[in-house]
Amino acid sequence: MPDPVAPFLTSCFPVGTRALAPHANLVTAVLAGRSGPLRLERGGLWVEGDLLLVRPGIVHGVALAERGADVLYLNGLAFPFDAPLAVPLEGALARVAREALDGDASAVAELRDRLAPPRERALPPDMAAVVRAIHGDPMWRMSQDELAQRLGMERTQALRTFRRSTGQGFREFKLWSALQHATQQMAGGALVRTAAMDAGFADTAHLSRVFRHVFGLTPSEGIAGLAVAPIIARDQALRTATLM
Repeated sequence: MPDPVAPFLTSCFPVGTRALAPHANLVTAVLAGRSGPLRLERGGLWVEGDLLLVRPGIVHGVALAERGADVLYLNGLAFPFDAPLAVPLEGALARVAREALDGDASAVAELRDRLAPPRERALPPDMAAVVRAIHGDPMWRMSQDELAQRLGMERTQALRTFRRSTGQGFREFKLWSALQHATQQMAGGALVRTAAMDAGFADTAHLSRVFRHVFGLTPSEGIAGLAVAPIIARDQALRTATLM
């Protein structure tokens, strides 16, 4: 029987800068301009709007309005559209997305349900247990062989099943979980090098490279205005770092 409570975490990051350097989200994200429309660009492609659903894995830069933007990262949700870069959200989707950005946990659940195909709205218990195990210990990097053993599958089949179930590759999912943990540590006052080690990164330089690649900011740029704010999960309110 599928797990009725999705184990994925949904984090909200306010960003106060006017631009983000080219970066590639590791997860599907909602990007909302605070005081005006924002613009995503990649080569000759661009998408503009007040509220955008951004495809993961695509390097893009962002130009923001004066007061920056808020980003809602929807871990475990595959990008549901064919658009190569992003899709403006309108109507009911826009309303629910804004409520989710305001911290309404029920709106997060509704947004996920509206964006996810019915077959992806719940996970088998063994896959849900894998996701919880990865979130539970970011320093530990579950191996592909252990994933296969936990799922009772051949390794290649297990990796394909993981991607189909979570919307991310196995390596990317583990990296995202570790990055969330490191950001939370820095929000609590930890030094970058301490956060890096606690989250299983090789060193400060490794964390800095990943941070900039994923967020378009360096850790120091993020820490300059770092504060702690709620992280929304489908089943409960947790705590995480917020980039200001």
